[in-house]
Amino acid sequence: ILNYDIMARFRRRTCIILLLFILFICSIMMALKTLRPDRAGFGDPFGLGLLPELQQRTVLLDSKQNSLNRVQADPVTRVSNLHSIAVNTMKASVPPVNKLEEELSSPNYNFHIFYYSWFGNPQFDGKYIHWNHPLLPHWDPKIANNYPKGRHNPPEDIGANFYPELGSYSSKDPSVIEAHMKQMRSASTGVIVLSWYPPGMADENGEPTDDLVPVILDYAHKYNLKVTFHIEPYKDRDDRSMYHNVKYIIDKYGSHPAFYRHKTSTGRFLPMFYVYDSYVTIPEIWANLLTVSGSQTIRNTPYDALFIALLVEERHKHDIHRSGFDGMYTYFATNGFSYGSSHHNWASLKAFCDSNNLMFIPSVGPGYIDTSIRPWNNHNTRNRVNGKYYETAFSAALLVRPEVISITSFNEWHEGTQIEKAVPKRTGQIVYLDYKPHKPNVYLELTQKWSEKYRKEQEQWLM
Repeated sequence: ILNYDIMARFRRRTCIILLLFILFICSIMMALKTLRPDRAGFGDPFGLGLLPELQQRTVLLDSKQNSLNRVQADPVTRVSNLHSIAVNTMKASVPPVNKLEEELSSPNYNFHIFYYSWFGNPQFDGKYIHWNHPLLPHWDPKIANNYPKGRHNPPEDIGANFYPELGSYSSKDPSVIEAHMKQMRSASTGVIVLSWYPPGMADENGEPTDDLVPVILDYAHKYNLKVTFHIEPYKDRDDRSMYHNVKYIIDKYGSHPAFYRHKTSTGRFLPMFYVYDSYVTIPEIWANLLTVSGSQTIRNTPYDALFIALLVEERHKHDIHRSGFDGMYTYFATNGFSYGSSHHNWASLKAFCDSNNLMFIPSVGPGYIDTSIRPWNNHNTRNRVNGKYYETAFSAALLVRPEVISITSFNEWHEGTQIEKAVPKRTGQIVYLDYKPHKPNVYLELTQKWSEKYRKEQEQWLM
């Protein structure tokens, strides 16, 4: 009996030790996944499916990565009227420029932040836009069958893993635009990189937003912020259409005091355009527009500007150089998702840019999660680790001494990269992620902290 008791105690103790060991190993694996995903396999099929050049099943792509169709006029007259009333009301209600220097951090015009004005709700737009984003199916039907289908149903069920403090807002709401500008200014960012489609065009889940640009410019000016444009991959985007659209932007908005112009090494002040999914168009087409000898050249004209291409794969750096672009950015907030978004590659990319007279603009982000719209894509989730992931990205960016740092993003809620204020929310079966144990503004404060750190380090670089 004594031997039996001893053996029983020994087995219990062994089981407990084994269980604790397993939990310890799991914790280590989770920490490695969230904190150091550099080698997270860009070649993994989950990653490849998000890039149009590498995976042709465009049903997988979110609205920024799809080929886009012209948006048809809404047949409901009430919606058109609501849109006109909303825009006219905003134009009339934009307050004059005030002195806000005493209460807000000074803007850092070398901190650029991606901003989306594509959200809508019934009050301002006659319906929900983008908050009701569809669930995107996996390209493999066998995998797709294991995941839910359909659309989100706002305001309780939105296409995001976090929930905004402002609720399922409309980008046309003047109070929302005001709040956004104040948040971005409090974070000490200086340049808003506004997602843009030509007039009458939009992504497949949204509606045209060009009419909103003047209002955004006015509110940005109030907060001493500048606005540049993130040109999305609209239908039939090529050298000719880009020339006409750049001309349209500069002619219509270039005289506004909030329109951003970047001071070059030669002392010129030029507009700057980020070109999303630039690699989809072959270098020969871009060279027509962006090289001095190009048949459609924009160089040495009143519409000359700095054009920044998206770098995804390593080989894209050579294409970008051949195309005549002025620089490259990495956009994705998922460390390890692509060659460009992997922090450990930034030093070599910066060296390539320096040797070829190009700007290197690394993109930092607070984390990544898009399982609200791609429920099968948890492989690319990057945990925020209470802000540590964001700070790690900033630290990696500062190491390469870039002229500009871009932030992905202020409010790309679908992909969980937002630094906009978010709040805890639970409704029915849905429990949203939040920023606890920190306050809703924690990522604005972290951005402000690193903006100041960047300023101080940049002063030392220039000495």
